[in-house]
Amino acid sequence: MTEPTTHTLEVPGAVLHYDVRQAEASGAPTLLMIGSPMDASGFTALARYFEDRTVVTYDPRGISRSKRTDGAVESTPDLHADDLHRLIGALGGGPVDVFASSGGAVNALALVARHPEQVRTLVAHEPPAAQVLPDRDAMLAVIADMRRTYEREGFGAGMAKFIAVTSLRGEISADFADRPGPGPAAFGLPAEDDGSRDDPLLAQNLISCTHYEHDFEALRAASTRVVIGVGAESEGEMAHRAGEAVADRLGVKPVTFPSHHGGFLDDTFGMAGDPEGFAATLRQALSE
Repeated sequence: MTEPTTHTLEVPGAVLHYDVRQAEASGAPTLLMIGSPMDASGFTALARYFEDRTVVTYDPRGISRSKRTDGAVESTPDLHADDLHRLIGALGGGPVDVFASSGGAVNALALVARHPEQVRTLVAHEPPAAQVLPDRDAMLAVIADMRRTYEREGFGAGMAKFIAVTSLRGEISADFADRPGPGPAAFGLPAEDDGSRDDPLLAQNLISCTHYEHDFEALRAASTRVVIGVGAESEGEMAHRAGEAVADRLGVKPVTFPSHHGGFLDDTFGMAGDPEGFAATLRQALSE
């Protein structure tokens, strides 16, 4: 695999930046690795284990290098899916394989529902699809409270609630949103509000991603083989439970990946997983 080369793609409302790690004489489809709000840098460790394949990573619109030109703040999974549709078209060479993490998994499922011909196999790891949870109403209320807290008090307070809820194991109670949240200091977050309201997670993608209603009929009918992944160490957490619920709606058995929600990460981001073990499981999921 060569060193990554960076390219740009103009799409309606944004200029996307993506990186291509070209493999010589590979007969396998291009492997597209995506997250949201994670940018391309989050897949550096995982990409090293796929030197026999061309790997493409990108920064979603409004995140890192991919600047918005439409002046909007919020993005939707349908908008991200259209960006991915255009990106895959620009790559050429037929359908790709996709590994998608977290919000990227939500966006990739939206892509497959509309353009299944572009994706051979999708491995969607722990999509935070709150709409399919058994405690749906309580979870949606809690997420809406996160957003209100962010808008009222800033990043530290909003992110503290996000971390507390996403790390909680098991269903949440109906009155959870009414309880006081943890202080930012509990997670080493800033208590002072800097006045900004453009965070890629809390402002741009939190509500639209978690509240998205998937087209399961289209997904079940798609030519794409859809694999749902869950983490071995994240059982009971919101994204793990949502992944299991999505798999159930699709009539497939979820595949368990090593480590946690970000199990493909090395120690660069302070939450090291098991990228080597994760890559081995991903390779098997793509080849079956």
